[in-house]
Amino acid sequence: MKELSRSACLRRVLAAGGLSISITLAAVPASAQIVFDPSNYAQNVLTAARALQQINNQITSLANQAQMLINQAKQLASLPTSVLSQIEGNFTEMKRLMGEAERLAYNVSNIESQFSSTFQNFAVGKSDAELIASARERWQQSLSAYEHSLKAGATAVQNLDSTRTQTSTLVNTSQSAVGVLQATQAGNQLLGVQTSQLADLTSMLAAQGRANALEKSRQAAAQEQAREQFGRFLAGSSYTPTTVRMFHD
Repeated sequence: MKELSRSACLRRVLAAGGLSISITLAAVPASAQIVFDPSNYAQNVLTAARALQQINNQITSLANQAQMLINQAKQLASLPTSVLSQIEGNFTEMKRLMGEAERLAYNVSNIESQFSSTFQNFAVGKSDAELIASARERWQQSLSAYEHSLKAGATAVQNLDSTRTQTSTLVNTSQSAVGVLQATQAGNQLLGVQTSQLADLTSMLAAQGRANALEKSRQAAAQEQAREQFGRFLAGSSYTPTTVRMFHD
């Protein structure tokens, strides 16, 4: 009897506990219960992955734009090396030398008058002594022109060392140029160096041509003066022959 009563009591307790649990679950609202939805979780993960991919794409786009700006800055970077002052120095030196030419120089407006008085009609109204002085003057002028020509050639040769250095510097700089602007500036300066060389060559040829022209003019004037003096000799007092003893008896 006691065993039966204990079993009955246990069943009553369990029944009461189950009822209590049922009442408790019934008291909790359905919205407050935790429910795991795999489909919804997968959708949330996919949405987050897409958002992360968009962020990565934006970062990549910003990086590309930054690199493009860097490249544009390189294209617009100025050449760090300049030889323009050296080129101008070569021009100035040759111009100064050409300005040292005396008498019949390189001034077109003065050449005609000076040439006419020195090489044409120079014997009119002049004595023999004055003719001799004029001939010496022309000889000195021709000699000075040849000296000037030699100086021009020497200056052109001396400029070859600086030209070679400038060309080497600009070629090396152009090869290491980081952008179009630097390469263009290096090319422009190389053209400046070549122009300087052409200017030296032009000046040297002009000096040589001047010297040759003056020498030929001097020779022509010498012939004209010789004819003038010979004519004066013939037009002078008549020649009276005299006996000349060439050997002693």
